[in-house]
Amino acid sequence: MNTSVSPKPASKPRQNREARQQHILDATARCVRQSGFHGASMASIAQEAGMSVGVIYRYFANKEAIIEAIVANDLAELREKFAEFDDIADEDLIDRLVDIIPMAIEHKYNSEKTALALEVLAEAARNPNVAAIVKKSESQERELILPLLRRIYGDDIDETTLLARNEIISMIFDGMLVRSICAPNIDREQVIHYLRKVVRFAFEMKCL
Repeated sequence: MNTSVSPKPASKPRQNREARQQHILDATARCVRQSGFHGASMASIAQEAGMSVGVIYRYFANKEAIIEAIVANDLAELREKFAEFDDIADEDLIDRLVDIIPMAIEHKYNSEKTALALEVLAEAARNPNVAAIVKKSESQERELILPLLRRIYGDDIDETTLLARNEIISMIFDGMLVRSICAPNIDREQVIHYLRKVVRFAFEMKCL
């Protein structure tokens, strides 16, 4: 007999609060894409969201807090994607990772997501608070990726080599953000074709 208790749905006030928070995040993303981080004032965000500045401050203390929430949303999406690998056998992991390259290309070459990501990175280069947010997110992403790489490479790989492999793979995919701006009309089918080979080599390469 199943005695488990189904989780109660979120209360309406909580749902309303989460919906308002997401509405503010979406408005901020649009403002940052259009005007940059500095140009996206709290006043302009409030106007884009159709709210007063006072209401915005009820949910977020400042712009950095809004950016932190946007980054957290992206990380939550990444966690969901990585959860899919839990049910895949170790010997099938590389094939699965190669198979999702078209989806990764589509994500990285999304002009709206790219514009926002580059604005956040640019602000992180000069704003210690935003830099801390980005570094924290990077650390959490690494915690998701490294166990996956260990499943591929095995337990014999040392930590230094593992981190270097992770860094190289990150360079490939993070670099797409810049390339999507520099060469937005590149033949994606060709890119996917050769990227499959590069990624497979990166994952299958034995430790040297």
